Order: sequence, then structure tokens, then C-alpha cells
Amino acid sequence: MGVDIFWRRKWAEFVCLQGMNIASKTSVSNEIPQPLTLLADQKINSRNLCKEVVFSLLIPRENRGPWKLLLINDGQDLEGLHLLKHLNKLARQGEVRPTLVVAVCAENRLQEYGVAGNPDYLQRGALAAQYASFVMKELLPYIEAHFPVSKDANDRVIAGCSLGGLSAFDIAWNYSAKFGKVGVFSGSFWWRKKALNAGYTDADRIAHHMVRVSKPGRKLEFWFEAGTEDEKSDRNNNGIIDAIDDTLDLITELVLKGYELNKQITYLEVKGGKHDLPTWSKVMPQFLTWALK
Repeated sequence: MGVDIFWRRKWAEFVCLQGMNIASKTSVSNEIPQPLTLLADQKINSRNLCKEVVFSLLIPRENRGPWKLLLINDGQDLEGLHLLKHLNKLARQGEVRPTLVVAVCAENRLQEYGVAGNPDYLQRGALAAQYASFVMKELLPYIEAHFPVSKDANDRVIAGCSLGGLSAFDIAWNYSAKFGKVGVFSGSFWWRKKALNAGYTDADRIAHHMVRVSKPGRKLEFWFEAGTEDEKSDRNNNGIIDAIDDTLDLITELVLKGYELNKQITYLEVKGGKHDLPTWSKVMPQFLTWALK
């Protein structure tokens, strides 16, 4: 069944339920209709990735567009992030605008996530370019054809956690005409061309190099999160874990490109924050409010 047909039927179910609640005092009359509903296990065939890709949708009850769009990597973690719960609460409070969420499930994240055209020293991320092409040339046109999402890049956000965050940053940086905001939770900005024992220097970090040598497109807005307990590693023995160092160094590269901290760049350092779903879920409302207001 096509996603658009399913969505229209789902909307009809909502309207019917709403009518029942108004017309009678049945057992469902005490249930509060939620602003968004989950449609899991949607599928799209990808020529770029040579496989069927699974994704989930969080669809607004608000029938009128245009909607904002949030595309998030590692869609299999939706439940662990409590994304539907957070969004429904914020929507009821009027903190976010109607938003379609597209959560792409990862099957081969060590190869599909990364920086397009720049695998790391172990050749991980070798399919990052194909994944970016899938998002931009297959998934995004499909969503645009079936849902009333805004065409304005300022209304479109891409996000991810860990390696999925690195992927989101890479796609936003290279396709800023399509995505105006990017959110990165504990991003894998350590991604490097050389192993630590093979002559590594900080200049070998791939995302930092990408920003350093490229010309910015249209102005983006960035939201970064890092936890003080994201990891234990401290390559340069400066007393600051690498996850924080790498994120702050990337922010420095962005500042050198003309972006301003606390304007286009938001950085949240979570005391006691770990590299896990509970930490990311805890700060998710802050991100969603920033991204979808």
C-alpha cells in the first residue's frame, strides 16, 4: 500500500475518532488524540544502495501544510529516543510546528554513514556517498511527492546520533540548499584518515578537513551535543575527552568559515552525559524545540 494512501486513510480514522469523541461519551472519549502518529516499517527500493530501505514516519494530525521536515538517521532507535512521546508533548504545548519525521533505519551503518567519498583508515564509510545520493535523489523526492512538506530549506532538518550524526552533518554541509538545520548528538567527529599509531595528527580528522577546504553553501544552523562521559579517550592528554575536543574543534572550523557561536551554532555539553540513548533522549526536547519552532 502506498504511503500516501495509507496516510490519507489514517487521517480519515483520526477524523472519525474525533467525531466519536464529540458525539458520545464512550470509552474512547477520555482519550486525548495525539498530534502525531507512528507508521513503522515503510519501504522504498533504492538503486543507489541496491536494496530495500526501511523507514518509519511520524505523521502530524494537522492536515494542512506545509509541514516542517525532520529526517533522522538510525530510525531503528526511535523508541529508545522516545521521539514520538517528546514530539507529541511539545506539539500539545505549541512548542513545535507540525512536522513530518522520516526516520531511516540503518542496516549497514558502518559503511553507509560517514563522509561521502572519504572512508576512514579502515575503509569504513565506503558507501556514504551512495547513502547521501539515496537521501537526496530517492527518499527526499518520494517524501515531497507524497506529503505536504515545506520546500523551504529553513523548514528542513537532518539529525543523527554518533556515526549517524556524522552522516547528518556531511549531508547538510554538502546539500545546504535542501536542509537548513542539522542536529548532531555525540557526533563521531574523530573519524580519521590515519590510525593513531600510524602518524596521526588532528589534521587527519575527515569532517574537519572537509569544512576547512570547502566553500560554504547557503548559511546553515548547527546544534551539537556532547556528554562529559561520552568516552574515556583523551588523545592529546589535555584533560578533555576526545568527543568534546573533536566537537569543539569542528565548531572552531565553522567559526573560521563565518558562523557565529550562539547564533548559527548551538553547543550543549551535558554533564555526566554518556554515549547512549538515555542521554540523547533526555536532551531531545531541547533539540526539537530549537529545530522545529
